[in-house]
Amino acid sequence: MPDAERDTPCGLHLFWDEAETSYDFGPGHPMDPTRLALTMRLVEAFGLTSAPGVTLRSAPAAGDSTLRLVHSAAYVEAVRRVAAEPDRPDLRHGLGTDDTWAFPAIHAASALIAGQSVAAAEAVWRGEAAHAVNFAGGLHHAMPDRASGFCVYNDPALAIARLLELGAERVAYVDVDVHHGDGVQQAFWNDPRVLTISLHESPATLFPQTGWATETGGPDAPGSAANLPLPAGTGDAGWLRAFHALVPELLAAFRPQVLVSQHGADTHVEDPLAHLAVSLDAQRAVAESLHDLAHRYADGRWIATGGGGYAVVDVVPRTWTHLVGIAAGRPVDPAALTPEPWRAEVHRLTRQQPPLRMTDGVTPDWRDFHDHGYDPGDRLDQAILAARRAVLPHHGLLP
Repeated sequence: MPDAERDTPCGLHLFWDEAETSYDFGPGHPMDPTRLALTMRLVEAFGLTSAPGVTLRSAPAAGDSTLRLVHSAAYVEAVRRVAAEPDRPDLRHGLGTDDTWAFPAIHAASALIAGQSVAAAEAVWRGEAAHAVNFAGGLHHAMPDRASGFCVYNDPALAIARLLELGAERVAYVDVDVHHGDGVQQAFWNDPRVLTISLHESPATLFPQTGWATETGGPDAPGSAANLPLPAGTGDAGWLRAFHALVPELLAAFRPQVLVSQHGADTHVEDPLAHLAVSLDAQRAVAESLHDLAHRYADGRWIATGGGGYAVVDVVPRTWTHLVGIAAGRPVDPAALTPEPWRAEVHRLTRQQPPLRMTDGVTPDWRDFHDHGYDPGDRLDQAILAARRAVLPHHGLLP
């Protein structure tokens, strides 16, 4: 998209409910809901909720019939039981495990987050707004019949399932979280209407130990899944090189009617749970690219969610505020100072020192895979070529 168009408001529905912060596993759990509250406060501090074309919305919690678009009735009932008796875990359904702790609001909070993403899908499909964001969402590890990786209900998968129910014939999902988007891939493994693309740290070094390049879809949907596992330690140049070596070509071939994206912030170099070395500025660049790709290949229909991210103060609020600004057509200047009222709120909630600017102070750059060729001795290029060879021929493309 030309630069002049990029700053034009597209129409954004921003979904938020303060009760989403009740998705709280408790003290000591890395998925601290403070990251959500601080993101919303930073979005507000930059005036994005009152920007032209932005509508702030809160949707009802997803009901059982909606949850059953992806999850089994038995699983939904299991979540309800654990909510009523959190001291009695249900390990068969992944509830009360070492990573997905049980808590009284586990069903209500999870269903509320899911409801926002489903409503985001409805708003975009019905033309109420070109873009929709639910940064509290992106809980991509939840499976049809079990919780996994801090995720109870799989809101991106539910949003996609609702789009299909409404009549969408081609939906693309792009996941740039550091962890493989395994739950969304599983939900649509054998459905040719959905293309799932995941860039993530190699399964050899990180949960959930899936997402190899050879995972390309079920027997009725060959090429419907694309995976690019990245070597631990990959930084901005490699991450951006990998993204641009795979995602644009696949979207151009698939021509989705809607683009759904997951923007886990845990690729960042400061994230305590993973091993990539990506900057806030590169995360912002990928959000801009996905915005452009939605306009280029999906008639502008774009639903963006959050995801992982455990650097609660320094990273998550800034990267998701950039995401909201981009989706609103009001991108936040990376050189901007973080507003003083927000810094005070950071100190009040966390007693930590807040970041002073909306940048890590770097200018992301990369060597384009198509222009600069393949280095057979480079582990990143080996991973890129493996992914291209595995999936591109299914779409009639040369690897």
